[in-house]
Amino acid sequence: VPAIAEAAARRGRALHDVRHTDETFATGKGTKRPGRRLLAVGTDCSVGKKYTVLALEKGMRARGMDADFRATGQTGVFISGRGVAIDAVVADFISGAVEWIAPAADPKHWDLIEGQGSLYHPSFAGVSLGLLHGAQADAFVVCHEPSRTTMRGVQHPLPSIRQVIDLTIQLGSLTNPGIRPTGIAVNTQALEEDPARALLEKLGAEYGLPATDPVRFGVEGLVDRLIAEFPETAP
Repeated sequence: VPAIAEAAARRGRALHDVRHTDETFATGKGTKRPGRRLLAVGTDCSVGKKYTVLALEKGMRARGMDADFRATGQTGVFISGRGVAIDAVVADFISGAVEWIAPAADPKHWDLIEGQGSLYHPSFAGVSLGLLHGAQADAFVVCHEPSRTTMRGVQHPLPSIRQVIDLTIQLGSLTNPGIRPTGIAVNTQALEEDPARALLEKLGAEYGLPATDPVRFGVEGLVDRLIAEFPETAP
């Protein structure tokens, strides 16, 4: 954009293209690597995956845990100053780029990986699958917006939380047979507080997982579940 480029030159500012990286990625290998990784997955795109893992990073660090947010979209890169816009990576290298974003680490360390799209979304499932395989996730949190009936931008029906859990386990087991769900994050902005609390209680009982709206009610229950499931990562 000439006007922006001219303004930057005039003021001595640098412009950064955070969507298209200069980094060269290998293809994904799927080889087991140390460290723990959590991936946010969704019933749709734009349901709160980024906010959920950002809130988890803050909550886990407050409990003395070793955790880092790993951005996979340009807004997340702006927020954290690092990461890769994974949907701009050539398809063959998506899983390799995620292995680069969340490499081998100390066994107690958590990489909290921002999810993209949905495995059920006909527009974005290819990116979501490469992200899942590259993340080699030990844990995942399902993000959901309950007022939708179809996925954004298409006429396909919104999948259930159960469908997302089952498909994530089935496909994620390729690179980590131990993958498991550890919580549900629900965007309840369309609901009043009492109906929101009732929905979260119902989902928690139905799935046997902590269910919360990270914006309204925090992520303490999600952190508690991670510590219970992976006690070796506790402070």
